[in-house]
Amino acid sequence: MKKGLLALWVSVILATLLVGCGTVSPTAPPAPAPSRPEAPMPPLGGSLAHPKSRWVPVDWSELPGLAEDPTSEAWTALISNCTRPNAAFAPLCGEVRQMLLGDESQQRAWLMQRLQPYRVEALNGQAAGKLTSYYEPIYDASRRPDTVHTVPIYAPPVGLSAGRPWFTRQQIDTLAQAQSALRGREIAWMRDPIDALMLHIQGSGRLRITEPDGTVRLVRMAFAGTNEQPYRSVNQWLLSQGVTRITPWPDATKDWVAANPQRLPQLLWSNPRYVFFREEPMSEVDAAFGPRGAQGVPLTAGRSIAVDRDSIPYGTPVWLASSGPTVQLRKLVVAQDTGSAITGAVRADYFAGTGPEAGKLAAAVDQPLRLWVLWPK
Repeated sequence: MKKGLLALWVSVILATLLVGCGTVSPTAPPAPAPSRPEAPMPPLGGSLAHPKSRWVPVDWSELPGLAEDPTSEAWTALISNCTRPNAAFAPLCGEVRQMLLGDESQQRAWLMQRLQPYRVEALNGQAAGKLTSYYEPIYDASRRPDTVHTVPIYAPPVGLSAGRPWFTRQQIDTLAQAQSALRGREIAWMRDPIDALMLHIQGSGRLRITEPDGTVRLVRMAFAGTNEQPYRSVNQWLLSQGVTRITPWPDATKDWVAANPQRLPQLLWSNPRYVFFREEPMSEVDAAFGPRGAQGVPLTAGRSIAVDRDSIPYGTPVWLASSGPTVQLRKLVVAQDTGSAITGAVRADYFAGTGPEAGKLAAAVDQPLRLWVLWPK
């Protein structure tokens, strides 16, 4: 996030707090805010078994890197989380907003006073898992097709139903019935089919769209549904074809396509899943945040993760520890999204942010993971 926009965001929140709540001392947490009308989740006692995980209570000293993480950076995600919190965390949201006034040592003390860490394990006791990463790409596009912009980005077809399989990617490209259903649903047109595939894989992105009058608008392509076909990894398909260099993605893939142009359809069709989008206008404030995740709140770069909700509920603060060849992460994040490939107890997808640099980071993350949920006491 740009420093100026972050300062604007913080100042707005501070002004709201001071007007609505009066002066707040950050040295001790204030009284809890009233809970939401719905019944809160029961407090955890000992280990708690979820459909895909169990939570084991531990001491805060088990969390690696706790003293080094700048909690002020995570507070933006916690405040965003409070626009749509889970029932267990909702009573703490008044305190979370007020603790924005505290320094990092006070924020850390609040976390330790109000939350209990639980190590996340698989039902068989396995505490090690896998971390990957995703990001929000930015591409150029045209509102109308032309000689170079030939790859359509579609809104959902009429009659698309969640849970009901629709045409595969290959059928969408080749069957007249599928193409007829999508006629008039084009939002914009891109140049490169691999870039369009990347937009599908990430599930959202930004387009700089050139309008018919020559003006350029930056808009967000938000996830609006899929064809409900299974996701298949293009990288795994390339490996099955004998390709050994698939990183960095997508540059290496584009090199392979340039050397094997006749096989481009095979590569694209190796992933049957097709994603449809919804165009959203972007204000300056919108541009400072990522797309909305499955929780329904904007993702925060470096502080939001996608999880399996049968292991960790949306809106849960999580301590993440992961070490790889080039990326070391030990930090506070919030479970705010999900993905078709994110399944299992100790499994997360780290939101790296927006643009090419975030894409490079995301491509470098495929490494071991440990997780601790931070649950209200």
